[in-house]
Amino acid sequence: MKILMVSTEYPPMKGGVAHYSQKLVGSLRNEGLEVSVVCNEHGNGDFMGISPYNRHNSDVVIKAVKEFKPDVVHVQYEQGLYGLHLDPINPKRTGTTIESFYHDCKLPIVTTFHSAYTFSQWMRLIVPSSGRFGRIGTFLRATYDYWTHLLNYSSFNTLNRGKIGPNRAGIVFSKYLQNLIPGSYLIYHGSEPSVPPPTDKSEVRKKFLLPEDANIALALGFMTTTKGWDMIKKMRVPNDWKIVINTSKNHYSKEGVKKKFENDGVIDLNRGFLDDRELSLLLYSADALILPYKVSSGSGVMFDGLAHGLPFISSDIPFFREFSDIGLGISVRRDPNQFSRALLALEQNLERYKNTVEIFSKKLLWQDVANKHIILYNLIDNNPNSSVLKKNMFSY
Repeated sequence: MKILMVSTEYPPMKGGVAHYSQKLVGSLRNEGLEVSVVCNEHGNGDFMGISPYNRHNSDVVIKAVKEFKPDVVHVQYEQGLYGLHLDPINPKRTGTTIESFYHDCKLPIVTTFHSAYTFSQWMRLIVPSSGRFGRIGTFLRATYDYWTHLLNYSSFNTLNRGKIGPNRAGIVFSKYLQNLIPGSYLIYHGSEPSVPPPTDKSEVRKKFLLPEDANIALALGFMTTTKGWDMIKKMRVPNDWKIVINTSKNHYSKEGVKKKFENDGVIDLNRGFLDDRELSLLLYSADALILPYKVSSGSGVMFDGLAHGLPFISSDIPFFREFSDIGLGISVRRDPNQFSRALLALEQNLERYKNTVEIFSKKLLWQDVANKHIILYNLIDNNPNSSVLKKNMFSY
């Protein structure tokens, strides 16, 4: 079977979608599939030229389809990576630069959805910014942003839902997203350690110059407002805990977030984007993850943490609540005191949480994730065994 993978981000280009796409492609190839990748010119794909700024992304993908002749096209659909335009007047004009590809392509298409939101989460995506003309400019900019988001919530959801149907299938990472995109299939975000677990955690901590005698809660991600770094700045970190942060710059975001953390309980590694080996070692050095996000459709960081045996403390938003409800962590209201208390509560039951995480992490193995994808590819490619396969697919 031949699969054309479409992902704007692809290594060596850095990013969460890039990392996920590379791991998925490698796992599919290990299972015997022939996979070619369409990506940004900064990635090592087989076809290049798509980007958030290219109005002709659909043409690039169609050309790759004609040359490679795949059985199935698989799109990693993060709307912003394909130049999402929210129209402030006519929501029917809202779309991305890859929508015409979906209209023109007659081959089976699988779409992995990386973003979908409840209304409240959608409105929290708005990041206040200063206008060019003082207070009046700031007010006008805020009014424009709120109006545009309010007008386009339905059209944004329509973009997602329109990709499910005959000869079309969707993949999501959570039941939360599955409810927002009816008819999609749940396949968890794969994740596995890149190195074996260390025999001595203290040796790993020495590598990162971390204290050996404290519990460590790790916070990782892009230095953007939606990741909720303000919460870590305000927290009173319990005496026997340290919060270790490591941030990286989102190469598409223009927003500026002050990075200085004046908090004695916080250690800023300032290492930037980590390769797989460094990331695994850092995760092994920790006892928990802390995820104070304001908005989230999904979190590769959370899945990476679970794969390394780490329970989490998170904001009480729908995506994280789904996983805290099955005993993988604690979700709390976005309040500094609530996060501080949650660290103490986690510490009291740390072994129980870690045991639950260890069992769950078996569901994230890349081989299993790849095989679920292959089942889905066969289903939409009219495989004669599809009815048999469907009985046992995607049950967690």
